[in-house]
Amino acid sequence: MIRAEDMAACRAAIRTGSLSFHAASRLLPPKVRDPALALYAFCRLADDAVDEGQDKTDAVLRLRDRLDRLYQGRPANAAADRAFAGVVEAFEMPRALPDALLEGMAWDAQGRRYADLSGVLDYSARVAAAVGAMMCVLMRLREADALARACDLGLAMQLTNIARDVGEDARAGRLYLPTDWLMADGIDPDRFLADPQPTRAIRATTARLLAKADQLYRRSEAGVRALPPTCRPGILAARHIYAGIGSAVARQDFDSVSARARTSRGQKLGWLALAGVHAAGLSLLPRVPALHAPPEPEVAFLVQSAARSHPGRARSEALLSVLAQLEARDRGLSA
Repeated sequence: MIRAEDMAACRAAIRTGSLSFHAASRLLPPKVRDPALALYAFCRLADDAVDEGQDKTDAVLRLRDRLDRLYQGRPANAAADRAFAGVVEAFEMPRALPDALLEGMAWDAQGRRYADLSGVLDYSARVAAAVGAMMCVLMRLREADALARACDLGLAMQLTNIARDVGEDARAGRLYLPTDWLMADGIDPDRFLADPQPTRAIRATTARLLAKADQLYRRSEAGVRALPPTCRPGILAARHIYAGIGSAVARQDFDSVSARARTSRGQKLGWLALAGVHAAGLSLLPRVPALHAPPEPEVAFLVQSAARSHPGRARSEALLSVLAQLEARDRGLSA
């Protein structure tokens, strides 16, 4: 399915670009780990191209073209593209899932801000929960309840990322905190971006976001019981490692402006061990009612797309609209 040299390139990309996922992936069985590494490498490199490139619009439009070629069975001549094309074919990956990721990156290129928590969850659904749904597909799992809980985990992880990177994002002109929370605490978003400071109000907003993440982490655990037993330790490892990042932010009194919270190799090893114990304990427990909780409204479209036995390949009207806006802006800038 994936050439050995392409797989090696994907492993290298994840080892240097996503240490937390690389650590957690070591607990996945090989039949899931290798396609998961290919998936994450493609997503990581695409995200870096948009985040770090000078021309974000061009990066998004090139990603659109790469996905088109992937789904046509003629990927670009790059290791991550060839590897992900193999994953798409072997697992019948619904087009709506990587397209959701593309839409989130297009929102980044537009410099969107989010007026409320629902808006932040809309964004998180696209750039993180979509990956959670794709991971379920790699496990051959298309049960709606399990998909909803996988999306909970993706949302929680992205909220943790946002909370950790408040200062770093602000200094790059990006803002992902809900602006209604900020304004309710007397914080003008533009003034904060112009001079990011770890005020008590900013730290309170960060704490509030992490509280929502913790709620989602707890609910996501109900879905781990529905996963294949060999996959449970790896997914729980990701859950504990990312929650640990949130705890590191909390230990800094929720100040992620002055310094970026970090976790040590020793802590990661501890969470890997905890995940193994946690997974073994799940095997002894019955399913819990939280498994059947409805998905967050912002991820319902992902659950529906992944749960279909014959997923469509057409792009959504919302995605086509945002891509058209980017193309129009790109033409205007180059005129």
